[in-house]
Amino acid sequence: MTVPQLPSADGVWTDLTLAPEACAPGSAALSDAALVVTEGHIAWLGLRADLPTTYADLPRHDGLGALATPGLVDCHTHLVYASQRANEFAMRLAGASYEDVARAGGGIVSSVRATRAASEDELLAQTAPRLQALLDEGVCAIEIKSGYGLSLEHERAQLRVARRLGAQFGVTVRTTFLGAHALPPEYAGRSQAYIDLVCEEMMPALAAEGLVDAVDVFCERIAFSLAETEQVFRAAQALGLPVKLHAEQLSDMGGAALAARYGALSCDHIEHLSAEGIAAMRQAGTVAVLLPGAYYFLRDTHLPPIAALRAAGVPMAVSTDHNPGTSPTLSLLLMMNLACTLFRLTVPEVLAGVTRHAAEALGLRQSHGSLAAGRPANFVLWPLQDVAELPYWLGHKPSCTIVRQGRVARIAGRD
Repeated sequence: MTVPQLPSADGVWTDLTLAPEACAPGSAALSDAALVVTEGHIAWLGLRADLPTTYADLPRHDGLGALATPGLVDCHTHLVYASQRANEFAMRLAGASYEDVARAGGGIVSSVRATRAASEDELLAQTAPRLQALLDEGVCAIEIKSGYGLSLEHERAQLRVARRLGAQFGVTVRTTFLGAHALPPEYAGRSQAYIDLVCEEMMPALAAEGLVDAVDVFCERIAFSLAETEQVFRAAQALGLPVKLHAEQLSDMGGAALAARYGALSCDHIEHLSAEGIAAMRQAGTVAVLLPGAYYFLRDTHLPPIAALRAAGVPMAVSTDHNPGTSPTLSLLLMMNLACTLFRLTVPEVLAGVTRHAAEALGLRQSHGSLAAGRPANFVLWPLQDVAELPYWLGHKPSCTIVRQGRVARIAGRD
């Protein structure tokens, strides 16, 4: 598919309210504000009364009193895959166990089978509407993981599709190689042999092709051990690739502390995160990525240690974890609500969680997550009175204006 060239956002955007903390931690809301975009970057922002005369001849865009926030960042997704797994959802509701689902050919194996059978163009066609749904809610940067191919050929296809989506939709896409997501059927009982393949063949080849921005592992008793995880981290380090980790979702494996020793960008899920893991993450500057969609969908009851993370000053991001098995959500706004209602995040925390801290979790803190002169123009103008309305409404998709990579991707009222 071809996405039309979007119009430039260059000019002076007036009659805005800059959301609290939109510019920097602790910054207050700023009414009757203006924002200047030149050559696709923010050139100036502040009170409209203080607008420098040097911008007087630029085109004007009326913000109509909108609430301006940084573009949202979805920092953990498994967006590229074929088919879906709604039948498994129905089976579980009817009383089937995860073992029953697996025996029926379900689980991640079904996603691997469908993804391997699809061409790149088919994967692109299936993924594009999912990406569009997230973009329509103001997402301006997104992480897309592999992990449903589990072979060099098919992991490559997933990552190539992720790159194509970024180019076609004009959105910042960070790709994460998750070859160590699960053990492929052909390697049953040979976990070490598969990890050797991931480290010695798959990762170097994909990195050499420019398809990998970071490396992830699912470290869990049902997935890969600490020793196997560290082997992947060492291989990533040798290639100069940052790491992150699916950590402590089902049990305390000590994965977060290991990831922090390797300077991980983030540890994600972390429902069973220990005090030692929190201390290690704080020292390393590793972001805690909260995934309330999976928590809700799996009907989990073991809350992440939010109060301890808050007390330690560990930055907390919030993401959709979009995937076909445990978090088939296409709304980051809904995840903001779940993070507040289920995890008790405050409004400032959840806004930072989908902007500044989410950008940090992707290594994008210099370009995304806040509004500042010199940064690429990625911002959203919401028809809302208060930033608390973003996580407050359930199922409401505000008709917002979205500026992404310096171009007007959507205009309120022209959906």
